Amino acid sequence: MSFLHNVLQIVQIVSALGMIGLILVQHGKGADMGAAFGSGSSGSLFGATGGANFLSRTTAVLASVFFVCTLGLAYFGNVRPAAGNSVLEAAPVVPPALTQPAPAESAPASGTAPIPTK
Repeated sequence: MSFLHNVLQIVQIVSALGMIGLILVQHGKGADMGAAFGSGSSGSLFGATGGANFLSRTTAVLASVFFVCTLGLAYFGNVRPAAGNSVLEAAPVVPPALTQPAPAESAPASGTAPIPTK
């Protein structure tokens, strides 16, 4: 289970870094207005609108991978050990016969008389 936990953590970190990079590369909604008036962004790598579709779909896939990894890590973080592997069950048990009894009323010191009770 430790191997799967480590793999989930690595995939989550890589997907988070990928999402950060893709989100920073994407243009905002206001940048499309400049492209409509011929600012030259239509000659980009993916074409006029191809980049937005590719980047937004890739971001959505990475977000889904991140979400699934988060759910998996939350599940493995709450898994309890099977019966018999409890810390309390592994604690040493002291039998009652070996325990010392609580001290009774102490005997009066020498030279003093005990106080009579009714």
